[in-house]
Amino acid sequence: MRSPNAGFLTSRLQRKLAEWATERRGQTAVEFALIAAPFFFIIFGLMEICLIFIMSTVLEHAVSDASREIRTGQAQEAGFSKVEFQNSVCDEMFGLMGCDASLHIDVKRLTSFSAANLGSPLDSDGNFDDSDFDFQPGGANEIVAVRVYYEWGLVTPVLSAPLANMANGKHLISATTVFRNEPFGD
Repeated sequence: MRSPNAGFLTSRLQRKLAEWATERRGQTAVEFALIAAPFFFIIFGLMEICLIFIMSTVLEHAVSDASREIRTGQAQEAGFSKVEFQNSVCDEMFGLMGCDASLHIDVKRLTSFSAANLGSPLDSDGNFDDSDFDFQPGGANEIVAVRVYYEWGLVTPVLSAPLANMANGKHLISATTVFRNEPFGD
């Protein structure tokens, strides 16, 4: 014979199982755990792309402003060296980029605008090659190409590895301007 409480226990057990099956309190935590890795990958990737874009814009501005000293003849008349021109570029970067071995400058006199070799200084292995870099600011009315490169260390190197275009895991940022010097001097 069945006890009178047996029906009550089974109906109570069935009700508890039904409540447990519809329970949703931990669902959000589980769902977030499933999407957290791709979410943070996208967020940090976007952050890295934004930083590269901002630093690229800062470098473009610095090269444009510092090159004006060459274009107007101020650098030539003052006898600027490569280091002094590099310092001029650094002064225009608002302290956002270090002016150390990561900054590379190439200033060349050209015979024509079409003679500008604006290829990448990276070799096929992604190593930086500045062996043919020079500092030739040119004279009055001469065509000059100013190329400046900066080895940007990625903030999130593991997550942003696809953005690295150098062998050392950095991203090479570049800024170039080609112009004809003004008719300065006598």
